[in-house]
Amino acid sequence: MTSGGGRGERLPAATLEDMRTRDNGLLGGVGRACYRHRTTTLLAWVVGVAVLVTLWLRFGAAADNTFTNSDPGQTVLDQHFPRQSGDILTLAIRSQGPVTSPVTRARVGAALATYASAPLVTGVASPYTTPGHISGDGHIAYATVQFGVSASGISGGEATALIADATRASGNGVTFSLGGDVVDAAETPYGGPSNGIGVGAAMVVLLIAFGSLLAMGLPVATALFGIGSGLALIALLGHVFPAPSFSPIIAAMIGLGVGVDYALFILTRFRSQLHAGDKPEDAAVTAMRTAGVSVLTAGTTVVIGMLGLLVLRQSLLNGVAVAAAATVAMTVLAALTLLPALLGYSGTRLAKPALLAPGGTTPLQPPEAEQAPPALARRRVRSRPARPAGAPLRSEQWALFIQKHKVLAAVGATGIIALLAAPVLTMNLSFPDESAQARGTMGYASYATMARGFGPGFDAPLIVAARLPDRTANVDAIETALARTPGVAAVTPPVISGDGQAAMLVAYPTTGAQDAATNALANEISADVLPKATAGTGIHAYLTGPNAGNVAFANLIGRRLPALIATVVALSMLLLLTVFRSVVIAVKAAVMNLLSITAAYGVLTAVTQWGWGGGVFGFPEKMPVTTWVPVFLFVILFGLSMDYEVFLLSRIREAYLESHDNSAAVTRGLASTARVITAAAAIMVVVFLSFDITPDVSVKQVGLGLAVAVLIDATVVRLVLVPAVMELLGKANWWLPSWLARVMKDPRSGESATEPLLTSGTHA
Repeated sequence: MTSGGGRGERLPAATLEDMRTRDNGLLGGVGRACYRHRTTTLLAWVVGVAVLVTLWLRFGAAADNTFTNSDPGQTVLDQHFPRQSGDILTLAIRSQGPVTSPVTRARVGAALATYASAPLVTGVASPYTTPGHISGDGHIAYATVQFGVSASGISGGEATALIADATRASGNGVTFSLGGDVVDAAETPYGGPSNGIGVGAAMVVLLIAFGSLLAMGLPVATALFGIGSGLALIALLGHVFPAPSFSPIIAAMIGLGVGVDYALFILTRFRSQLHAGDKPEDAAVTAMRTAGVSVLTAGTTVVIGMLGLLVLRQSLLNGVAVAAAATVAMTVLAALTLLPALLGYSGTRLAKPALLAPGGTTPLQPPEAEQAPPALARRRVRSRPARPAGAPLRSEQWALFIQKHKVLAAVGATGIIALLAAPVLTMNLSFPDESAQARGTMGYASYATMARGFGPGFDAPLIVAARLPDRTANVDAIETALARTPGVAAVTPPVISGDGQAAMLVAYPTTGAQDAATNALANEISADVLPKATAGTGIHAYLTGPNAGNVAFANLIGRRLPALIATVVALSMLLLLTVFRSVVIAVKAAVMNLLSITAAYGVLTAVTQWGWGGGVFGFPEKMPVTTWVPVFLFVILFGLSMDYEVFLLSRIREAYLESHDNSAAVTRGLASTARVITAAAAIMVVVFLSFDITPDVSVKQVGLGLAVAVLIDATVVRLVLVPAVMELLGKANWWLPSWLARVMKDPRSGESATEPLLTSGTHA
């Protein structure tokens, strides 16, 4: 008997299985297990999502829209003015006749009585008893409706009832318009039909790309499972990381875009392997070993980008960061576990000719010779006729064109990006006020009435809360200092608390809440006016209220944004350095991502602030960019941009390891990924643009910024600038210092790796 391992001896089946498992790596093994145990995997996902949704509905945390971490001024109000510490609504009154006429006074009194008896209302200030609440022409007045709870404690149903009361009270020459955060939230809620439209648009793109109902349905189903579980986690994690009302819509937007894309790349590779002659199980394992690793890397970069918000150390942004990161993580988990299980049910049906492609070819079918390793390519050539000179050939022609005109391509792409980015130099940041509400809403009607009667600054009150050393303390100096400050239109008389330990004043600016001058005024009052007015008096005065909080939030962003950018860029570069083992690749990827983001900022500024095409995207008027939007766009886009970078560079790197010819590798990588990157980008663009139908202007800005950035990134950057620059750099693309190569050991062998930890997952 000969010893095992001889040339003529067959290895035991168990040994062969062990060898295949080791070759497939961790994700290949996961894919094989989920494929074989597909029913168990599917049931686990169904039950898991059902449990999470049930917990969400029963124990989900309420939204928190407070943008200030700690506000000593609000603490003073809570302690000494508890009846005034809650939310405030403004009831604007416009009368054709004098508002002081007996008939109008009677109607106003009846309306105020209705509000005074409403739930959670602690008081109503009549314009006839409060100085300064009647306009100079005598036709406009306003009352304030004070609540004992914050805006988050007032339900949508209660807000709708208050709006209905104002509508019923109007008529016969007198119009009542209710305005405030609660009214805006009720009239322009986050979300809406955009999620459904985004899903439908993604399905259409997938159907066109694949020409197959089954191939269209699998990525969408996988993404929806991931998003559903992610949204449930957001509500549960909200008890630890409170998140604002817009966090679910932002998370769903990102999750839908990346979830469909991640499943698309794995599914594309699975079909490729079926066309190459692989059995369905082996095709699923190969797809997971290649495209699955790419998906894991790309998803990790998105999570890193979102968690970069933690650097700002702002409680509300922490909640958004965790919410979005959790949703993306769940979509990645669904792509890596649920999708292989679903592929197990599809068998070889995904290898059938596409319904929409002429001649029985799939629209996303890659070039024959570049689809698979040589052995698989030879096997396919014997079993299938040569590919037609169709769409894949155009990808090859484009790659060869970039190779031939690399200088022109690099200069042209850079010029386009610079032109698109130019408007960012004029970007103004502010929180939207009611002037940005949709025309026809009561919130906008209230703003328009108040601006006409009292000026735009009455929509941006700056509240001063002062803690007094004793009852004899005099706050007249504060009132005088505020009234003399340039940019202040009016100051209300001081109100002393019942215990005599605090005072409250309100300063109204001459400019609106979205005007940069109002932000400057708030900073001046807080940093200069109040300290000088209270020096040596023992009085501690603080600027507080929603508008002051918005300014404080903008100041915090300005101080900590550099640290955020540095952290996200550094971590992403480290990840790419580990994956691709090239310093140049890591640095270039970071620079390219920053270019895409800057161009998106420029287009967003031109549309919202300059008004170029604003009506097309649903913006009612010119407005500043919402303060938090650029921060969110940066962390989201830096991760999303890495998706296409990873998919493109992984294919180029794989080709370079085979040929060590940089030019041929770039051409081959671009030719084999151009179409699938285009399809994936198209999905993201239509998903993100669907969010421009939401009524909230801040969400519109996020959707527009993401769509523009992905479009620029997947076309100008990834298909033109990146390959052109790599052609120009030549072998310098793959430079890695020898000392760093010694440090970076391949975890599979303990030696310095000679090939990347990531292999191509696009091949389409």
